[in-house]
Amino acid sequence: MDRLSVVILAAGKGKRMYSSLPKVLHPIGGEPMLARVIRGARELSPERLIVVYGHGGEAVRQAIPDEDIVWVEQAEQLGTGHALKMALPALPAEGSTLVLYGDVPLTRSETLRDLVAAGGEGMAVLIDTVDDPTGYGRIVRGMDGTAVAIVEEKDCTAAEKAIREINTGMLALPNSQLAGWLHALGNANAQGEYYLTDVLALAARDGVRTATVDVAHGWEAAGVNNKRQLAELERILQRNNAEALLDAGVTLADPARIDIRGRLEHGRDVAIDVNCVFEGRVTLGDDVQIGANCILKNVTVAAGTRIAPFSLLEDATVGADCRIGPYARLRPGAELAAQVHIGNFVEIKKSRVGVGSKVNHLTYIGDTSIGSKVNVGAGCVTVNYNGVDKFRTTIGDNVFVGSGTLMVAPVTLEDGSTVGAGSVITRTAPAGELTLSRARQVTIPGWQRPLKKK
Repeated sequence: MDRLSVVILAAGKGKRMYSSLPKVLHPIGGEPMLARVIRGARELSPERLIVVYGHGGEAVRQAIPDEDIVWVEQAEQLGTGHALKMALPALPAEGSTLVLYGDVPLTRSETLRDLVAAGGEGMAVLIDTVDDPTGYGRIVRGMDGTAVAIVEEKDCTAAEKAIREINTGMLALPNSQLAGWLHALGNANAQGEYYLTDVLALAARDGVRTATVDVAHGWEAAGVNNKRQLAELERILQRNNAEALLDAGVTLADPARIDIRGRLEHGRDVAIDVNCVFEGRVTLGDDVQIGANCILKNVTVAAGTRIAPFSLLEDATVGADCRIGPYARLRPGAELAAQVHIGNFVEIKKSRVGVGSKVNHLTYIGDTSIGSKVNVGAGCVTVNYNGVDKFRTTIGDNVFVGSGTLMVAPVTLEDGSTVGAGSVITRTAPAGELTLSRARQVTIPGWQRPLKKK
C-alpha cells in the first residue's frame, strides 16, 4: 500500500433517482453512500484521498466534513476518463492510484487490498462473472488469457456480448503511466464520452500487464442508479449486519427485521426483538434485552437493563438493571443511574435520575435532577419553560411525588419530602415534610351544563 492514492468519482447527477439530493448523498445504512465509500478507502491508509465532484457542488462537500479530502470539481461530465483526468494535478508522479465510485457503497476493504496488491507496479481491474451481463462493459482477453480491453456494451460485437466477465469500474493504476494514458483517451464511441476503461487497451499497447481480481460477492461491485437498487443494497447491508451479530452471539428474534444505521457494539447474552432500529453509535452491555419496535440512537445501555416495546431512546445514557417502557421516551441529555424504572408514556429530557428511582406513568421530566429512591407518581410534570428560558427542578433523595403534581421550575423538593397528589409546587418543599397545594373543592348546586341549540 506504499504511495497509494485513492480517487473517488462522485460527479454523477443520478437522474433516475428522481431527487434533488445528489445521488452520492442518498443514505445507505444511515449515512451517505459517498461517506461509506470514503470510510472504506480510509481503511487502506492512502497517502492521498481525492473526491471528484460535480452535480450537487457545495452540497456534496458540506455533507462530508473531512478536512483531509482533496476536492476536485468536474464541471462538465464527459465520462469517467475525463473525471480522473481532472484529478491528475492532485496525484503524485509515483505510486499507484485506486479508482472507486461514490455510488458503489458496499465494497469490502479486503477486496480493495487484494486489488491494489494485484496491481503492484502495473494495473489491476476488479471483475465479476455474471449470468446476465447486459448493460456492463465486457472483459476481453488475449490469446494468453490476459485482459487486454474493456468494451462497453453499446460498442460490443455479437461475440463480445456473449462474454460473462464484466468490468466493475474499480481499477488500480500506475501513476507513472497514468497521465499519458488519460491524455491519449478518445471519445469515438457510442456515448461520445472519454471512457476510463480504455486505459486497459493502452496498457496492453505499452506492454503493461493487467491483472484481474474476481469480486467475492456481486453486491460488492453493485452501483446505485435508482431507488430500487438503493433499497436492494440496503437489504443486503442489513442482512450482512444481522449475520455478523448472530455470529457474535447476539440473539435476534428475526434477522430480517433489524436495521443498523451506524455502529452497534454489544456484550454477551444480548437479545433483540423484531423491528428495532439502531442509529449512530449504540452500546449494549451484557444481558441487555430490547423489546420489539424500539429505536435507539447514540445510546449507551449498561448490563442487565430491559427495554420494553415501542420505546425511543436518543442521546441518552442508561445504567445497569434498569426497566424502561413500554412506550417510554428518553430524549437527549437523559441520564439514568442503576435500577431506575421509567414506565409507559414517560418522557425524560436533559435530566438525571438517581439509583433506584421510579417514574412509571404518563409523566414529563425535563431539566431536572432526581436523587435516589424517588417515586414520581402518574401524570406529573416539571414545568420548565416560561416561553423564553428553561429552568431546572431539583428533587432530592427519598422524595415521594403524588400523582398529578406540577413542579414549576426553578424549584427544589428536598430530601425525604412528600408532595400530595394534585399539587402545584412553586416553592421549596422542605425535607421530611408533607407539602400540599390544592384549590378548595366546590360544588355549585343547581348548575346546568350548556346544551347545543338545535
